[in-house]
Amino acid sequence: MFDLSLEVLRVVEQAAIESARTMGMGNAEGADHAAVESMRATLDTIGIEGTIVIGEGERDEAPMLYIGEKVGADKDKEGAMKVDIAVDPLEGTNLCASGGGGAITVLAASEHGGLLHAPDCYMEKIVVGPAAKGSVDLDAPVKQNLKSIARRLQRGVDDLVVVVLDRPRHQQLIADIREAGARIRLISDGDLSAGIAAAVAGTGVHAVMGSGGAPEGVLTAAALQCLNGEILGRLVVKDEAQVERMQAMGIRDHQKVYTTKELAPGRNLQFAACGVTDGNLLKGVRFFGDGIRTQSIVMTLNPARVRFIDTVHLENRPDVKVRFL
Repeated sequence: MFDLSLEVLRVVEQAAIESARTMGMGNAEGADHAAVESMRATLDTIGIEGTIVIGEGERDEAPMLYIGEKVGADKDKEGAMKVDIAVDPLEGTNLCASGGGGAITVLAASEHGGLLHAPDCYMEKIVVGPAAKGSVDLDAPVKQNLKSIARRLQRGVDDLVVVVLDRPRHQQLIADIREAGARIRLISDGDLSAGIAAAVAGTGVHAVMGSGGAPEGVLTAAALQCLNGEILGRLVVKDEAQVERMQAMGIRDHQKVYTTKELAPGRNLQFAACGVTDGNLLKGVRFFGDGIRTQSIVMTLNPARVRFIDTVHLENRPDVKVRFL
């Protein structure tokens, strides 16, 4: 068993700070680049041999943190601690670029084999919190799933809030949810942060439905393992090239419905996310005269622990002051 929770916290905090410096400048690519470079640099100070199993692209797409990339201060040392790492250096690049709410930096880590090697394709998903765990079926009608969730939460369907990515492909899903009587919160980006919110009481989110990125699905599963929530996911195959890529990654059944445990089977899961811009779950980075303030969530599966962390990163000056904000 290993505990890297404070180390992965440091990684997402620094990435959030660097990307927040670009907030509102209209440069999504620049914001993402800042987060990627910060994550790589900070990961290389941690005493591990890390392998990126969920990243942003392939080897020839550097400087992205690509699948298969080795990171960590001990990556070239024999006998180093081997850790699988999944990253979304900046979820919500467009949100950061426009100053919109909900952009976060994300990292999950586990022992080797603890995170599904998901291809960069879409995944059909449904996410619920602990109370509704075991009540939903990816193949069931939307209305049936919403009734099951409402029953578990001891409320009416009309009291449910379902988060859906605002995409043309979700037109029928949106119509079905509205017909069932539930309310919808459409988001432009950020189904990963929405999935975490669904598993945290008091956020006002009761479920997430629709298709989004498969890598984000694995990261969501890592968080939900720690939060006792549930995600069901099925890969969406676009073409034969994706089929071949899945087979190369060891995925044979393209119709398989993955459970939370199958997406993130690790026994020593560590998950961290830091707010870049203000969202439902985390506040964004705040710059002030004496330093920078960040807000993060850090979770471990073993031991079961969830921390909400406020950090003040002080300027290195003799007259610096810490104040209650």
